[in-house]
Amino acid sequence: MSFRLILTATLSIAVLAVFLGLGKWQLDRLRWKEGVLAEIEQRIAAAPIDLPAQPDPEHDKYLPVKVSGKLGADTLRVLVSSRDAGAGYRLISPLATEDGAVLVDRGFIRVADAMPPTPAGPISVVGNLHWPDDRNSATPANELSTNTWFARDVDQMAEVLNTRPILIIARQTTPAEPGILPMPVTSAGIPNDHLEYAVTWFLMAATWVVMTGFALWRMKRRTRDTLAPRSD
Repeated sequence: MSFRLILTATLSIAVLAVFLGLGKWQLDRLRWKEGVLAEIEQRIAAAPIDLPAQPDPEHDKYLPVKVSGKLGADTLRVLVSSRDAGAGYRLISPLATEDGAVLVDRGFIRVADAMPPTPAGPISVVGNLHWPDDRNSATPANELSTNTWFARDVDQMAEVLNTRPILIIARQTTPAEPGILPMPVTSAGIPNDHLEYAVTWFLMAATWVVMTGFALWRMKRRTRDTLAPRSD
């Protein structure tokens, strides 16, 4: 076997090992991510506790809490899309509690629906703390003049509604608000693309094997043709 064939085969095996290693790494990441998502789901569904005095955005994310108070009249509309109901708005209102006002994501209404009235009496909310990251490079700026929000910026919403920068995504309200569809926190929105990445790397490995095999066959055939005696 010629030196060129040996060198090509060695380099090809090295590249194949890289592709396979990256595929295995993504499978390891997939198992890790599935464990993280399971922990998040377990945390979300845990029994609610009283709202901490100073909740931490990292430590207390998704923490189930229960609060009581009175909703303010002002409500922010955050444009979203529901798989079942189509385009609509999340309704964010201030909730005055004994420890200060906080933000409550009351749920979803369709774009065509009229703004439901705010309950006049005391209300109890069971939900999860959240500091959502709705904004990316393509997200428009929130339009305060028309009360059309494109991202749940907790600090900005708190400033507009004069509350603490704490957002509770309601799972259940008492009394219930029939005109509003709750959109509680789930792990469904957390990306987990590791399986797709793993499949991509393994497909690249398979493609590389086919291409390398064909290249080696061509090289070997050319070498054989070159060394074959000619008949004059």
